[in-house]
Amino acid sequence: MKILITGSNGLLGQKIVRQLKKKNKPFLATSLGENRNPDCPHAFYRQLDISNEVEVNEVFTEYNPDAVIHTAAITNVDYCETNAELCHKVNVTATAYLFAAAQRVEAHFSLLSTDFVFDGAKGDYSETDVTNPLSVYANSKVDAESILTKSPSRNWSIIRTIIVFGEGNNLSRSNIVLWAKDALSSGKELNIIDDQYRAPTWADDLAWACIRIAELHKTGIYHISGPETFSIYELVTRVARYCGLDTTSLNKTTSESLNQAAKRPPKTGFDLSKSRNEIDYRPMCFEDSLKLLFSG
Repeated sequence: MKILITGSNGLLGQKIVRQLKKKNKPFLATSLGENRNPDCPHAFYRQLDISNEVEVNEVFTEYNPDAVIHTAAITNVDYCETNAELCHKVNVTATAYLFAAAQRVEAHFSLLSTDFVFDGAKGDYSETDVTNPLSVYANSKVDAESILTKSPSRNWSIIRTIIVFGEGNNLSRSNIVLWAKDALSSGKELNIIDDQYRAPTWADDLAWACIRIAELHKTGIYHISGPETFSIYELVTRVARYCGLDTTSLNKTTSESLNQAAKRPPKTGFDLSKSRNEIDYRPMCFEDSLKLLFSG
């Protein structure tokens, strides 16, 4: 099975590349710009602007993948709120190009999506719960999902996830766990929201699930996240506790006080029953993943 990965310079893309290399599975890693992952052989990399339909079709014709794992997206929620046109171009239009190309070569197509497709009114969401996006970013992901769900083809999967964390090479953005450790180490006063609840996801677990879904040719929607849902404030305090860092500089605050451009769902978290039963997904608990992350 030959797998094409979009967004291979990102954290999840790098983890997928690493696991495919370890399994000795053939793949083509693609991202906008040069290969920033030293663990990805240049022979297995190709620059790709996913918003360029001609480029997309050229790559699919040349590589002829059996499966596609589409991780590339603009995920900065506040940036999307003020750059709606670009957000739609990258998150929706480009997904349509990629999915059409995948259909043409009869490749299984996996789209990475988000817990933000929900409004956060109840939490512990299952794959059958109704979406209700609150932001431009969330709407773009619902629209991208609709490209697949409204297609007559069933050769696809949607993989929703929550706050992905881990360590990668030359990443353009950090993630909340690494940020928390650095911020706590600085000793500066930190105001952390205590009214948003998430299930942070170890990037290696998510990468494993993405590959597993592709290998098993699974179709439909899958929820993949960490097994525990807790507040952002608790996340930061658990990082502090694990790393032996002082928490006296931590203050609880509310989402409203941050005055962020985009509205966030107050509580998400996933019911992982389907993924556990169908692909044997067994995510690590938060502290076990921190042990792997900070042990080097």
